Amino acid sequence: MCFFTVTGWFASISCIFSSSITIMMTPDETLLLLIDVQGRLAESVFQPEALSKNISKLLRSCTILDVPVLVTEQYPKGLGYTLASLMELLPGNIPVEKKTFSCCGVPEFMRQLRSFNRNDILVVGIEAHVCVYQTSVELLEFGYNVHLVTDAVSSRTKENKRLGIRCIEKAGASLTSTEMALFELLRVAEGERFKSISTIVKE
Repeated sequence: MCFFTVTGWFASISCIFSSSITIMMTPDETLLLLIDVQGRLAESVFQPEALSKNISKLLRSCTILDVPVLVTEQYPKGLGYTLASLMELLPGNIPVEKKTFSCCGVPEFMRQLRSFNRNDILVVGIEAHVCVYQTSVELLEFGYNVHLVTDAVSSRTKENKRLGIRCIEKAGASLTSTEMALFELLRVAEGERFKSISTIVKE
């Protein structure tokens, strides 16, 4: 928001500074989006073990924090289904099937996303330079705050992962990590939720 209480160059500077303010995530305003961590593709990306481990940490922590999770699958009949080890953490969750690279190209995805009424979207999944990139850019265009979890996204090559992250940040997303995002959502170092999530983070 811009405040033009003074005319001239000072008003312009006020606008610049006000638009650069970062507001941290809260559980009530956040949704975790898990994009296409499927079958053989999930096994062929750069550092697949680290990817699935960090996503698992996020999923379990989101359950503790009451942060909803939305899952997508790119042509599951051909690419396989979301890793069983992850879906076991999401009982009753039915992934949204898609053929478009961007999740936003599927009306059912947009319907479900809007039904949660969350402004901050934590984005994880694959591939960073294709589906994750295109989805992140379109979410930004729709006015959502995108928080890319850089240690919970990947591509088949390290170079494409780095490129995807760089382009998503350039488009306007915030970069975060699994640990950084979880402690941001917690905000305080006390209580049962802190104890439980601290144990998960340390695994």
